[in-house]
Amino acid sequence: MSAQVTGKITKVGVVGLGTMGAGIAEVFARSGYDVIGVEATEDAVQRGQEHIEHSVGRALSRGKLTEAERDVMMARISLTSAMERLADRDLVIEAVTEQLEIKRAIFARLDTIVDPSAILATNTSSLSVTDIAVATARPSQVVGMHFFNPAPVLRFVEVVRTVVTDASVVQDVTAVAEQLGKTPVVVGDKAGFIANALLFGYLNHAAAMYDARYASREDIDAAMRLGCGLPMGPLALLDLIGLDTAYEILDTMYKQGRDRLHAPSPVIKQMVTAGLRGRKSGRGFYTYEEANSPVVVADALTPSPVAAGSESGARSFTRVGVVGSGTMAAGVVEVFAVAGHDVLYVTRGQEQVDRVAALVRRSLDKAVLRGKADEATRDAALARITGSVRLDDLADRDLVVEAVVEELSVKTALFATLDDICKPGTVLATTTSSLPVVELAATTRRPADVVGLHFFNPAPVMSLVEVVSTVATAPDVVAGMVALCRGLGKHPVTCADRAGFIVNALLFPYLNDAVKMVEARYATEDEIDTAMKTGCGYPMGPFELLDVVGLDVALAIQRTLYLEFREPGFAPAPLLEHLTTAGYLGRKTGRGFRSYDS
Repeated sequence: MSAQVTGKITKVGVVGLGTMGAGIAEVFARSGYDVIGVEATEDAVQRGQEHIEHSVGRALSRGKLTEAERDVMMARISLTSAMERLADRDLVIEAVTEQLEIKRAIFARLDTIVDPSAILATNTSSLSVTDIAVATARPSQVVGMHFFNPAPVLRFVEVVRTVVTDASVVQDVTAVAEQLGKTPVVVGDKAGFIANALLFGYLNHAAAMYDARYASREDIDAAMRLGCGLPMGPLALLDLIGLDTAYEILDTMYKQGRDRLHAPSPVIKQMVTAGLRGRKSGRGFYTYEEANSPVVVADALTPSPVAAGSESGARSFTRVGVVGSGTMAAGVVEVFAVAGHDVLYVTRGQEQVDRVAALVRRSLDKAVLRGKADEATRDAALARITGSVRLDDLADRDLVVEAVVEELSVKTALFATLDDICKPGTVLATTTSSLPVVELAATTRRPADVVGLHFFNPAPVMSLVEVVSTVATAPDVVAGMVALCRGLGKHPVTCADRAGFIVNALLFPYLNDAVKMVEARYATEDEIDTAMKTGCGYPMGPFELLDVVGLDVALAIQRTLYLEFREPGFAPAPLLEHLTTAGYLGRKTGRGFRSYDS
């Protein structure tokens, strides 16, 4: 913890001591700044003190601070209800409720209190910094300084300049952010800035998906956590942010940009009106133990716990077939064999048969080396696997999983052939990530026995499986797939046959929005990746992820989403189209949004 402050700014004021304001005061005090925090009433001052003490106590218990450091840090903080005490501050940061008129009133008052050379900053996450700045006689001294919650933990800060903010002010505030140990990115005054502009479109889409009863709240959240490695599911995150806060942010962004993807989902407004504001009220999308508690408790929407294999009326599957020779096919073969199934895989030729066998053996050998499996488990799994070049050999299978190239014509031809070969009652499953499952079902005489079984890559590692039912899929088939996935050690989520299913329908519009942001020259790829990784805790930034997935794959999925939903905001970004046309497909070609060593 730094105790030496350098630069022009040494004395800091914070107006508003809620969770965010208290966190900002703590951050500055930890870094050696003299901090005065201001609240409207003495009761609010006391609550602010409790916020800080609770946060610092937690840091102490986790070994992040020593008792001596805590004492020194707390001595740097003075809390008051008298705003006049901010008169000698070099920098004052406002962190009150996200309402423009309240913020403007505070800035107008601060303008009469602090020295004309002092910098005034707002922690707004979505409101126009320009609209706030013009309430003062010093708009060139006003800047956005958007911390992320919890401020003592998250390293990202958006420094927001208006068209009149003095360059030296931006420079000074950026330097302060760096001295705090944060990673600042300078952006223009646009609704949502970087992180919220991308994050809240995604959260809003998830709320709409839930409202349409496309999938349960648990499945939506599990899909994004397990399928994308996100720290929280979107609905749980909305509860944490506060549905009232989310509504205000979305409404502000929509009014400024008129992007329909930011028009608040009606369910958010309805829940706010009903007092269901998330964790802060004890109930939002989920129900909590009490107000402000993170502990979720069961309610009327909570699904009953189901043990693996106990689903009522579910079909069972012993002999499994897999068609395909790529990485996904090999992964699916391994998953079923390790779980004890007799697996027959079919490829177009002996060379591909040998390739799949080599891929499975290599993967299992790695699992042994890493202690994930023992040699006996590996050998038993390999003994359960047989390769073939004849589709006719699948005649005795209970389940056949298709994992061939993502082209509808290829898949429909294969399903028609499998329908002729497989015995009555055999379930035909597709691993497609975006194509309509019902079109594959329609090529067969057994549409009730066709289902989507979308594994994520690499299949042996990723625990999520999307079980996709068409309008014709029999309930016992869906139940059977759910039970089967649990038996494989996977986490199944169920959804209907709609473009993108859960994960891709939420993920790819967010990635597309990031491309549009670069296209508009609002921020660079590096700045956006930094914002989403350090500000939102994402494991990869959108451009890192796009280059890994492949720009051609991303474009194909985005086109599919656009064609199905006809949502203008889903139209693929022209830059994504142009890079794909140029052959810049990401890591696999050595160049995408970034260049890679060959």
